[in-house]
Amino acid sequence: MSTALAAAPPPTETRNALRLPVLLHATLRQRTSERFAIAVTNLSCSGFLAETVHRLQPSDKVWLTIPSFSPLEAVVARSDGGGYGCAFMRPLHPAVFDHIVAMSAPG
Repeated sequence: MSTALAAAPPPTETRNALRLPVLLHATLRQRTSERFAIAVTNLSCSGFLAETVHRLQPSDKVWLTIPSFSPLEAVVARSDGGGYGCAFMRPLHPAVFDHIVAMSAPG
């Protein structure tokens, strides 16, 4: 084993999927509500972080609609103020992930 590998600091990201910062204007819908505007601020193949003034609870089932895509089913995994971490029910295909990241507003 090389010294460089042995001395490398442990990764700070504990999730398995690559997570990238994005800025996407999208909508979210709960089972019993109308769609409302959100900002997606980071994205991975397994989930996303959304900011909204609407209240969501962990375990709420939601559908994320990004322009030009069919709604994506997810579940709220955590909440932190106005930010909500959501996990996709079916992970994004890497090519779809790359396409959505490329659509993201620069920022």
